[in-house]
Amino acid sequence: QVQLVESGGGLVQTGDSLRLSCAASGRTFSRYNMGWLRQAPGKAREFVAAISWSDGGTSYASSVKGRFTISKDNTKNTVYLQMNSLKPEDTAVYYCAAKTPGTSWRTPDYLGQGTQVTVSS
Repeated sequence: QVQLVESGGGLVQTGDSLRLSCAASGRTFSRYNMGWLRQAPGKAREFVAAISWSDGGTSYASSVKGRFTISKDNTKNTVYLQMNSLKPEDTAVYYCAAKTPGTSWRTPDYLGQGTQVTVSS
């Protein structure tokens, strides 16, 4: 079993920055790829960014590339999402997720409870 706890959401203005954190625990969480997903009101959940615990490789959705950075701190078992130049369209509930390598982010193995990010114009 893997537990994921997000923090760091809030209300910001266009152009501001925000950093989300995801604390992971459980016996085997290091076997999974870690990622951030988001779901805006009335829309499907979508992939935002991902990082591999093993080699640190990253990937991003095109809509956030160049603005968001995913990183990890192995000593704290924590994954971060640094969000810069935020836009109103980034408004969503952000979820930390863990999935088995080679599977889809549409069906992650574990999902956190979510943290709200609201960007005002």
